[in-house]
Amino acid sequence: MYISSRLTDSEYAAGKALEQISQRHDKHLDDSLHLAVSMRSFRAENVSAFVKALLDCEKEQARETFAKFASRYPITLTRDLNLAKQWVRSHARGSEQFGLVASSKAQRLKPHAIDIRVNVDPVHWFLNPREDTRSSYYLEDAATEFQVQGLELDWACVTWDGDLRFTNSGWSYHDFRGDKWTDIHKPENRNYLRNAYRVLLTRARQGMVIFVPPGELADPTRCSGYYDPTFNYLSELGIPVLK
Repeated sequence: MYISSRLTDSEYAAGKALEQISQRHDKHLDDSLHLAVSMRSFRAENVSAFVKALLDCEKEQARETFAKFASRYPITLTRDLNLAKQWVRSHARGSEQFGLVASSKAQRLKPHAIDIRVNVDPVHWFLNPREDTRSSYYLEDAATEFQVQGLELDWACVTWDGDLRFTNSGWSYHDFRGDKWTDIHKPENRNYLRNAYRVLLTRARQGMVIFVPPGELADPTRCSGYYDPTFNYLSELGIPVLK
């Protein structure tokens, strides 16, 4: 596994994950892979600009930026997690790595068999072979922003829960407490949640699929209204829908 030896700034610091990986014999530190290097991968700099515009609710800017790289860096959108998994598997070639990622506040993905409370070991998740159920390849355990900061996959399945919701007035921020979602009021906590999604949306070198759950009428913690506006917003940016 190749990782940068200069992952020190706040967005890319991977903390304990990098410390664990640095002890492995099968790793190599390489300055040329530092995430500030513009030619580090197949991903164009425009992807980061697109994600910024997306999270800043700058629709036109996001739409125009996405159009510039969509043909060589595919992004697709779906309400079906099985289709999302099929998409990343079908796009990965050879040893290219793929995996599920989710926000650390994505508490209501459990009905989709994604439980972010499971303690994911980033070393097993990133480095174990595809036949190992603990590896990212198995698409069972979702790594959060804590486990993937500073590290990259070739293809990512980004799962989007009701913690960050699009509304007519911008993003709405939520934390799941007990048996219901509560509003996040502190600006610093809102910024942290938005930046968590920034990390998730910028982990893939070659492309990603975004899964937004359809919601469930019988479950008040998963109302379709928590998810539909976000899905509609992303599709309005030009992201094609996988059906």
